[in-house]
Amino acid sequence: MNTLKFKTNIKCGACVATVTPHLTKAVGIESWQVDLQDPNRTLTVTTDKSPDEITQLVQEAGYDANLV
Repeated sequence: MNTLKFKTNIKCGACVATVTPHLTKAVGIESWQVDLQDPNRTLTVTTDKSPDEITQLVQEAGYDANLV
């Protein structure tokens, strides 16, 4: 498992709720969280997936994610 961090445009609890089904349904993601207090709205994911796969899942939910 790797821990990956992404800068996102996820801004609030409702945004997190929108992303939740996309990340929780994905096989290979052990855990994830978004730090809404961080100005970069950092998404931290513990996963076997590649950064591109995580970015794709977040984009499917309508948000941006850039590996940091």
